[in-house]
Formats: sequence, C-alpha cells, structure tokens
Amino acid sequence: MPSKTPVALVTGAAHRLGAQTARTLHARGWNLVVHYRSREEQANSLIEQMNRQRPDSACALQADLSQTPALKRLASGAVEHWGRLDALVNNASVFFPTPTAEATEDDWDTILNTNLRAPFFLLQACLTELRRNRGSVVNLIDIYSERPIDDHPLYCASKAGLAALTRSWAKDLAPEVRVNGVSPGAILWPEGEAEMDPSAQRAILDKTPMARTGNPDDIAETIAFLICDAPFITGQIIAVDGGRSLNM
Repeated sequence: MPSKTPVALVTGAAHRLGAQTARTLHARGWNLVVHYRSREEQANSLIEQMNRQRPDSACALQADLSQTPALKRLASGAVEHWGRLDALVNNASVFFPTPTAEATEDDWDTILNTNLRAPFFLLQACLTELRRNRGSVVNLIDIYSERPIDDHPLYCASKAGLAALTRSWAKDLAPEVRVNGVSPGAILWPEGEAEMDPSAQRAILDKTPMARTGNPDDIAETIAFLICDAPFITGQIIAVDGGRSLNM
C-alpha cells in the first residue's frame, strides 16, 4: 500500500546543493530518494542521518544519468520503494569549460546528456506517478543560461535548454504537474576542473549587489518553497543570486 508521506527524488543529492535540498525537504516531513552516480559513501551517510531522525524515510539509488536505461530504472526504483512519487528535483549537473575551438563530441555528449537529456527522459519516466499525485518538478537552471560565461558554450546551451523545457512543461503538464526552476548565482564555487582562482571569485562578488556568496540553504529553501508552499506557481525560474544577474 502506498505511503501517505510524500516522496521526493533529488538527483545528484549526495553532496553540495543536492544534499542540502534533500535535508531541507526531509525536515519538512518528506521521504527522500537520494540519487547518486559515484558518491556512494556520501549518499549512504546522508540517508543514514535521515533514517536516524525518522526511520525508513530515505533511500539511496545509483544511476548514471547519461544512460537512458538507467533513467528508467531510477524512476521505477524511486516509485517502488514507497509506492508513490510526488516531486522531482533535477539537480545533477556537470560544469567545465569547453571553448568552441577545442570542444569535442565527447564534451558535447557529457554535458548535454547529463544537463538536458537526462532531466527530460527522467521526467518522462516519472510522469505517470507525478500526474497521479498532482506533483511538482523543480529544475536547477543557472543565471548563465541567459547571460553566458566565457568559454562554456555547451554548459550555457544545456542550461538554456533546461530553462526552455521548464516553461514548456509548465504549459504541457498543467494542471496535474507544476514545473519551476531555480537559477543559482554564486553559492558554492565550482570544484575540480572548473575550479576558479581567487581573483575570478573576487570579480564575481564585486558585481554581486549583496557582496557575498549565498548559502546552500538559500537554494534548498527556495526549492522547498516551490514544491511545498506555492500551489499556484508554475513556469517560473527564480534567480537566487544576490542580485548578480543585474550586473551581467
């Protein structure tokens, strides 16, 4: 018998903004499906914390979002665990520079498949259950979807496409399913290959009216608001950027 507790699937939820989003929804009484690709230890640590707070309230599922069969398995696994699905947060994303003269087909496939193709086909696989529960979808966009960052044409294109999907879905899936987006500004600095040097970070903050980075809570609380507290909001993309987009 399906659980009476609403269930959310958050992709890329083992760390950073995805993990904070999962914690925030859990604190509001939701059950969580924590998706991860390679961060198994972090995902298991997160769900253990949640299950200590409230038994049988979180599970972790692994999937490579660039593979279509994995998307279907993730969706079915999320629904089967508690017998329902009420919200999908498309948070998982890849970010690295791809100058036009140097970008490869592999770069194209990696970025577009993860950032744009996966959200589309994952929602498609979840759609029956989201419609059944008059659910909600929140996509993590980026302020760079409208005002591109240098040497990241593939990333910017992927996020612009996700913004277009957000608005298209809001029209096509209403009234059963609401679809919105959140566009972070400077919240957490990129890691790994895309890591910024301190001077680049300072340049961004100098153009941010709030003159500081945001906090993961700023994103997580906005997502929770759109899912839990905004039954008449759909098709909107909220910039949570400290005003940075005013100066881009």
